[in-house]
Amino acid sequence: MTFPERTEHLTLPGVLTAEQAAETVAGILAAQRGSGAIPWFRGHHLDPWDHTEAAMALDAAGEHEAAARAYDWLARHQNADGSWYAAYHDGDADRPTDLGRETNFCAYLAVGVWHHYLSTGDEAFLDRMWPAVYAAVEFVLRLQQPGGQIGWKREADGTPVTDALLTGSSSVHQALRCALAIAEAREEPQPDWELATGALAHAVARHPERFLDKDRYSMDWYYPVLGGAVTGAAARERIDARWDEFVVPGLGVRCVVPNPWVTGGESCELALALWAIGESDRAVDVLRSIGHLRAEGGMYWTGYVFEGERAFWPEELTTWTAGSLLLAVAALGGDEATTAVFGGERLPRGLAPDCC
Repeated sequence: MTFPERTEHLTLPGVLTAEQAAETVAGILAAQRGSGAIPWFRGHHLDPWDHTEAAMALDAAGEHEAAARAYDWLARHQNADGSWYAAYHDGDADRPTDLGRETNFCAYLAVGVWHHYLSTGDEAFLDRMWPAVYAAVEFVLRLQQPGGQIGWKREADGTPVTDALLTGSSSVHQALRCALAIAEAREEPQPDWELATGALAHAVARHPERFLDKDRYSMDWYYPVLGGAVTGAAARERIDARWDEFVVPGLGVRCVVPNPWVTGGESCELALALWAIGESDRAVDVLRSIGHLRAEGGMYWTGYVFEGERAFWPEELTTWTAGSLLLAVAALGGDEATTAVFGGERLPRGLAPDCC
């Protein structure tokens, strides 16, 4: 197990002790394959977004070598068009289980790479990962629509799905800002990316009609804030407007209304969004509310059904749920790399469009 002193900065009263944080980090490391792949759990699939989220948590915990191996896995197995498949069985690159290529999954590499660089100062890593980041961003932007939104994915046969998801596009917005930061650090300006980032931010913040209607999902509620497109008073108003619909006191955040199901990942992401807009007390309350999801061994159940039979569901302990908790605690604790990536003040904003 990782020594608790390495995770002292991941302590938060009522949420994690240093020993508990070390146990959670050890759980993620135990799921990681020798190749560097981090599946949801051993024997399940890997998707590139959640793989990256878990790698970021390892960096927040000081496990930089393990995180670097996770990013190297992505670089080695990137498709020729800059994408990754949506799912691989247990991290086996030769066994993809979903040949779709989702834009937000592919873009998220930039967030992880920038986070790792800020965590380590490893310029050689940044140089090594730049070709993969560049190719991934170009794949994503080929699906940007005239209104700024990002098409959801390419099907297995290459057919573009131009319908856009608000959650996915909000995540891509954060990733593009991190990609621009990487480009700036390498002194390789990308003006087309700047324009694309500005247009996307405008679409997310001002034009909900350009996205599929998924407002039953809590992610569509908080992701425009978490992804940095909606800030300040508008962000606080957005969160307050639907708080009572999605937040179940003492239990966490619903995934979908009106379903009686709270999930750890959505709860931790909401906490990150709350922290980003200066609502740290509410963020801590949300994190404390999901203590009931912690399992023996330090990992977290994906969710809990709080009516009827009242049970953990699905019965899985996922690396990305644990990872999102560690990242939320790291942000609240002032971890420099994590606050830079999720706070956004130090990230490039792109160029605002000339028209609406």
